[in-house]
Amino acid sequence: MSKTYDYIVVGAGVAGSAGVDGIRALDAAGRVLLLGNEADRPYNRPPLTKGLWLGKTPDTKLYTHPEAYWEEQNVDHVFGVDVTGIDPAAQTVTDAAGNVYGFGKLLLATGGAPKHPTLPGADLPGIFYYRYLTDYRTLRALAVPGTRAVVVGGGFIGSEIAAALNTVGVAVTMLYPEPYLVSRVFPEGLGRALQEGYRARGIRIVAEDAPTAFTRPDGSYVVTTKHGETLTADLLIVGIGIAPNTALAEAAGLATANGITVDAYLQTAHPAIFAAGDVANFPYQALGTHTRVEHWDNALSQGKAAGRNMAGAAEPFTYMPYFYSDLFEFGYEAVGEVDARLQTVTDWTQEYGTGVLYYLRDDTVRGVMLCNVWGKLDEARALIRGGEKVTPDSLRGRIK
Repeated sequence: MSKTYDYIVVGAGVAGSAGVDGIRALDAAGRVLLLGNEADRPYNRPPLTKGLWLGKTPDTKLYTHPEAYWEEQNVDHVFGVDVTGIDPAAQTVTDAAGNVYGFGKLLLATGGAPKHPTLPGADLPGIFYYRYLTDYRTLRALAVPGTRAVVVGGGFIGSEIAAALNTVGVAVTMLYPEPYLVSRVFPEGLGRALQEGYRARGIRIVAEDAPTAFTRPDGSYVVTTKHGETLTADLLIVGIGIAPNTALAEAAGLATANGITVDAYLQTAHPAIFAAGDVANFPYQALGTHTRVEHWDNALSQGKAAGRNMAGAAEPFTYMPYFYSDLFEFGYEAVGEVDARLQTVTDWTQEYGTGVLYYLRDDTVRGVMLCNVWGKLDEARALIRGGEKVTPDSLRGRIK
C-alpha cells in the first residue's frame, strides 16, 4: 500500500474540489488525497461555453482555487491519473499506475462523460465531444472566422457552443431531432422564438432531423442525416448530453440507478463512501423525489456538503441548486423541476425576453425560470418549498 489517508476524493472537478473545501472547513489536520483524471487542476466548466469565448474569464474565475491552494491546505493531489478500482471492504483505491491508497472516508465525484451516438464514424479523430478544458483550448485555436462548424445537439451544450462559435465568426449549422431549441426545458413559444433569433444571427438550423453517419473523406467532416441532408464542415462538435461515470461504483458493488445512489447525507450504503455532483442520485428534499442534477451549482454545494459530512457534520443536504445559461442576449437562472412536459405559466414583461416562467404539477409550483430577471432565486425557492395551490392568475406578478 502506497499510503493511507483519512480522506480520499476521486474526481477533481467542481464537486471534488468543493469536497476538499468541506473537509477542511471542519478538519484542518486530516490527511487528504485528491485524484483527478484530467491533467488540469480543478476548474469551473461553465466558462468553457460562455466567458472564455468572450475573453471575460480570468484564471481566478476559471479555476476553483489558485495553484498554491492545495499545498497551502496540505492536500496531496495527483492530476492526470485514472482510478481503476475501489475495494470497499479493505477501504482502498487503486490507480492506473498500480498505486494502492487506503482511506478512512471516500468521496466519489466522478462526474459524467459525454454521450457518443451509435452511428458510423462517431469515433473519427478530431470530433469534439465537448466537455473539457482541453476541448476548449483545441477548438478555440481552430475556430477562426469563416470556419464551418456543424453542432449536433440542440440542448444546453449544443445551444451554448453554437452561440459561442457564432460570436467569434464561425459559420454554424445546428442539427438536432427536436422541433426547437432546448425543448426539454423551454415551452414551445420561447424555444421557437430563440431558435428564430439564432437564424437571424446567421446560424443555420436543421431541426427535426438526426445524423446517420459521420465521414471525413478529404479532411472535412461530412454529416449525412435521416432526411437526406449532407452537411460539410471543418469542425464537428457533438453535444448530446452526458452519462454519469458509475463504473467504479458498480464494480465496487455500490447501488446505482441513473447515478450513484446516496441518502440525504450524500452517503452510499457503505458508511465510509459518499458521492456528490453530476454522478449522485440524491433525495431532492424540496421536490420529494430522487434525482440527479448535472449543473455547476449542484456540484459546488453537494461537494462541500459531502466533504463536511465526511468530516463528521451529519447535515442533511437540503439546498435547492440552481442552473443558468446565456444564449446571446437571453440569460436565465432556474431552480427546481424545470421540465417542458409540465404545465407552464409564462409571465412576460417583454415576451420571450424578460419575465418569469412557472412549471406546475397538480396546481403547485415545481420549478421557476427567471428570464433576464436577476436576484430572485430565493423567492423562487420559497415558492416551490411552500407547496401552495396556485392558479395562472395568482402567479401574475408574483416574482418581478
